Amino acid sequence: MGRPYFLITDGFLSKKEDTIFFKNSDIEKTLPIEDVDEIFVLSEISLTSKLLKLLAKKGIPLHLFNRYGFYVGSFYPRETHASGFLIVKQAEHYLDIDKRMYLAKAFILGAIENLSLVYKIDNTHVLEKLKKANTIEEIMSIEGSFRKICYEELGKRTHFAFEGRTKRPPKDPLNALISLGNSLTYAKVLGEIYFTPLNPTISYLHEPSTKRFSLSLDVAEVFKPIFSDSLILRLLKEGKITEKHFTNLGEGIYLNDQGRKIFVSEFKNLLENTINHRKLKRKVSYRQLIRIELFKLIKHLLDEEPYRPYIRGIQT
Repeated sequence: MGRPYFLITDGFLSKKEDTIFFKNSDIEKTLPIEDVDEIFVLSEISLTSKLLKLLAKKGIPLHLFNRYGFYVGSFYPRETHASGFLIVKQAEHYLDIDKRMYLAKAFILGAIENLSLVYKIDNTHVLEKLKKANTIEEIMSIEGSFRKICYEELGKRTHFAFEGRTKRPPKDPLNALISLGNSLTYAKVLGEIYFTPLNPTISYLHEPSTKRFSLSLDVAEVFKPIFSDSLILRLLKEGKITEKHFTNLGEGIYLNDQGRKIFVSEFKNLLENTINHRKLKRKVSYRQLIRIELFKLIKHLLDEEPYRPYIRGIQT
């Protein structure tokens, strides 16, 4: 298993023999292909078709973000783990409303439980409403309302002005951080889906679309509290990111180069942090937790074991 690489410096990316070669006016670096699991590009990069062919051959996804941290898209190599039988089962669980509702509620259950742990908010009333929800729209509304409460708490704890969620463009520092954290989480989940037989376009909470990998959005709900919310709180509490790390470009507020470098570095470190997994009885990284979650979903789709979302501190 390789590791994800995050490029936050402008430059040129190409194929050099059987390796990935990065170059700009200050740096020349070669990345052994066996060491690369996926690539996140958060800078202005020129690349060659020969490089894309190498990534396709080796099965390495490449995720593109603009310099403000917004997810742009992914180079998703031809799937090598595809399973026709599993695709049929995925479609079956989407078309059967009861099966779809079960999974949609499970993803939001994980999101609410993990958000509650991050912000120390009682969720009893919210979980009761979730149980009684009868439509996907109701589930989304419940999650949205709870998210609003969490973001208000985020503003109180960090003492940053926060008047509500704004995305394109973000109107304040907290929105800039949330957008970057959520985008990185979404892309990371997509990268892990590539290494499973799951089809990333068949989803249950978010409506499947021809324009996006919507299953990534579903599973990311469980992990955004860990990879985005808790990371933002920690970085601001420790003073690693302050007001000096943001820039006002007129239409919105964004992390500057230094701030983006700090956030991405901390996100990368978080992925490699390990926990003792009670059920597996061994240490696993947070990056591995995502893939474990996806295989739990596969077992559910194959009617082997009901899916239970990951809740921090409670391995299910």
